[in-house]
Amino acid sequence: MSDIQYVSKEGLERMKQELYLMKHEERPSITIAIAEARDKGDLSENAEYDAAKEAQGILEYKISQMEHMVANARVLDTSNLDTSKVSIMLNVRVKNHNVGKEAVYRLVSESEANLKENKISIKSAIAQGLMGKVVGETVNITVPAGTVKLEILEIFA
Repeated sequence: MSDIQYVSKEGLERMKQELYLMKHEERPSITIAIAEARDKGDLSENAEYDAAKEAQGILEYKISQMEHMVANARVLDTSNLDTSKVSIMLNVRVKNHNVGKEAVYRLVSESEANLKENKISIKSAIAQGLMGKVVGETVNITVPAGTVKLEILEIFA
């Protein structure tokens, strides 16, 4: 499986900002907490020290993961995408025949997925069911709640 993750320019900037905050704000504050806990004496029974060291380990893991994601991110220019079929970084307007309502989804990488903004991961069941389809097609997609019938009404950048 490839580690390359296709993201928008904004998504990459968001990841870089999060990485900066972890390295330059969270890491120093944890270092201070460890030093303060160490100054309180016996480390073998010092819960504050143990908690701070655990927080440090978790943060370092998150930093490592984010550095890996940033290093493997590839920015997609949406102006050059083919809108004749559903693919990553495109918006898809669909009609849900089960409930009779329309919705617009933007297919994005896992790191950019945000249901409140109608951005769904390309690894989700709905996105997988829509990938490669064209306007006018109707697809039945199995989701945890059952099967959903979606008709593709429009594809746009």
